[in-house]
Formats: sequence, structure tokens, C-alpha cells
Amino acid sequence: MKKIIFLFFFCSFLISCVNKEKEEISHLIAKWVGKEIVFPNRMIFTLQGKDTIDFSLSRSSYAIVSYVDSIGCVSCKLHLSSWKLFIEELDSISQEKIPVLLYFCPKDIEEVTYLLKRDYFKYPVCIDQSDMFNKLNNFPDKMNFQTFLLDKDDKIVALGNPIQNPKIRDLYMNIIQGKREVMEKERMKTKINMKMTNLSFGIFDWRQEQKTEFVLVNIGDQPLVIDDVVTSCGCIMTCYSKEPIPPNDTVSLFITYKAGQPEHFDKTIKVYCNAESSPVLLKVTGDAS
Repeated sequence: MKKIIFLFFFCSFLISCVNKEKEEISHLIAKWVGKEIVFPNRMIFTLQGKDTIDFSLSRSSYAIVSYVDSIGCVSCKLHLSSWKLFIEELDSISQEKIPVLLYFCPKDIEEVTYLLKRDYFKYPVCIDQSDMFNKLNNFPDKMNFQTFLLDKDDKIVALGNPIQNPKIRDLYMNIIQGKREVMEKERMKTKINMKMTNLSFGIFDWRQEQKTEFVLVNIGDQPLVIDDVVTSCGCIMTCYSKEPIPPNDTVSLFITYKAGQPEHFDKTIKVYCNAESSPVLLKVTGDAS
């Protein structure tokens, strides 16, 4: 019965998707919610990839565990700056310390160490070269479902990446604060217009930051409120106004791209807001040479 309640609660927070995706998500939820996560006997955590520290899972009411595999762009997956903000917010809303355990299985330790230092990530992480954590649990292949909210018995209460989806973030926060029956509030919708949703930086020196902006025009009859902006890569930083935008007014979304190495890139940015078309999908491309 408890599992069924959690399934219903979790499903109510998911963004709209096609039927096939809904079925896949429902299957993942049914399989994983209530399952106990198994931790390796020996967990070695480090600060910025160099200082080994004694970091054990404390017996708090909840804990958040995230696994990052070695497939694809490491910088795109880590989102260290977003995790920093999330952990700070988590500390501010909970009376007890909620552990956030980040397990990385990188092909290149030096790259991870560089990213930890570059983003001044001051929290401990576990660099699991042998991929033991995944072998013990056989996590889902989809990156968005490799993060879990656990109860004090290490059983999964909810799954999904709070860094990639503000609805999942709100879900985690509500559960941690005991607001299990809180549903998403209905808000007045508005409409937006954008002259440009795709932008190319062209060819440029990879050591030089690239900056641009997207302009959102509120063409509806309600104030426009941006809830969150999620990027597909930690190399993209965003800045925007948190204030409501009146009808017929505009808001600029400032984008900064900082390459970690020479590469061709094709990155996406999702803008979550109270517009009917939310999340709004933007794209930036280019060749950092």
C-alpha cells in the first residue's frame, strides 16, 4: 500500500511525455521505488579528487544518492555548480543534515579532478573506478533515473534527477519536509514568443568564453515567471531575472559557454516557466578549436 501511494505521488510530478515514455517511466518507478540500495563495504570519498576523507552515510531520515557513469561527456553529466546550489538549498530547508552522495565512475580521473577544482566543488564525492556501486545495484541506463531519494533504511522513496528537472527537485524537497500530500499548484498560464531559439557561435578559440542572450517576450495576459533553467552541460552557465515579467514585456536569458577542450558542441537549454509551451527548448552550437 505504501509503495502504491508513493507511485501515485511521484507520477503526479512528472512532466508530460508521450505514451511510450510514460510506460517506460511507470515501469522504472514500479521496479525501483521501495528497493533497497546496496552500498560497497568500502567507500573512499575525496575532496576535489585529492584529499581522502572519512565520509560515511549518517542515519538521517533521508539521503540522496546519484550515480554518474563513464559514457559520454563527463562535464555534461556532472553539473557540479547546480549540485552546489541544490545542496545549499537542501541544507536551508531541513533541520537535519541530509547526506548527498555522488558516485562517479570516470574513464579519466584527471578530467574529473579538473572539473571539481574548476567549479570549486567543496563537497565530498566518491570516485569509483571499479564501478562497484553500479555492479551491486545494476542501475537504470537512463541518466535521469540514476539519482535516488532514500529513506533511513536505504530504500528508494523516489527517483529522478533534481538537477535536471525542477519538478523532481520540488518532489524531493516536499518529501523531505513532510509535505507528502502537496500537489503542484495550478498557476495562471501565459504565452511567450521568441525570435530565435537556436544559435551558433561558429568557430572560435576554445580558451575564450562565448556569450549570447535569448529574449523571451511575454505575449500573454499574465505575468511570466521563470522557475528554472536547466542546461545539458555544466559548461553552460545562465543568468536571468527572477522577477515576474508583465504582459508585453521582455526578459533576457544570458548564456555563457566555457569549453573544457577543443570540440564541436550541440547543447540544449530548457526554460521551465508558466508559459503554455514550457519547458521551452533552446539550442547553442559551435566549434571550439
